[in-house]
Amino acid sequence: MANSKRAQETFDRFHEIGIIPVVVLNDAKDAIPLGDALMKGGLPAAEVTFRTAAAEESIRQMAKTYPDLLVGAGTVLTRDQADRAIDAGAKFIVSCGYDPDIVQYCLDKDIPVCPGTATPSEMMGCIRQGLDHVKFFPAEPSGGLTMIKAITAALVNLKIMPTGGINATNVVDYLKNEKIFCAGGSWMVKKNLIEAGEFDQIEAKVKEAARIVRDVHEGRL
Repeated sequence: MANSKRAQETFDRFHEIGIIPVVVLNDAKDAIPLGDALMKGGLPAAEVTFRTAAAEESIRQMAKTYPDLLVGAGTVLTRDQADRAIDAGAKFIVSCGYDPDIVQYCLDKDIPVCPGTATPSEMMGCIRQGLDHVKFFPAEPSGGLTMIKAITAALVNLKIMPTGGINATNVVDYLKNEKIFCAGGSWMVKKNLIEAGEFDQIEAKVKEAARIVRDVHEGRL
């Protein structure tokens, strides 16, 4: 089963952006200034984790204000959360683990979904459902790039988004691997910076992350 056109376009965009900021928002008032910092900084994407009460409204505001921002929902655990995120404008769904029911629910709605996996068995389950792009979480505690190389040597058509323990130092090695279609990270959008309103600092960190992506894609790193 091939990706739908919508899913393939979304994953191609993920690859182009390179690093997907993983965002925790406790107050929806921070959504628009954060979206502004992401757009100006050069990483026009946000995985807004659905673990706070402000997530749904934050997605709604970011999606409405910045149509070119690839905003989606992370840590989606239930169908209800998926529906609320999609209704708010989420363009993709990410989970921290592999739930076949959530995956199928998103596939039936033609919503790009990237479930969290940490083992070959979970990845094979995703493949059986027709997926070829998965999240590897938590990446560093689960063996990092060494584990990814070992697994993808067998599961040769699988593309991976490592998330968890990714930072400005180790992201280069991840992005240089051909099996990695993007990486998820929060170091440029730390919760304390958001809550302090330090959006200039966030923009600067986002610009540095975007530079890393460009340097990797253009072969300078």
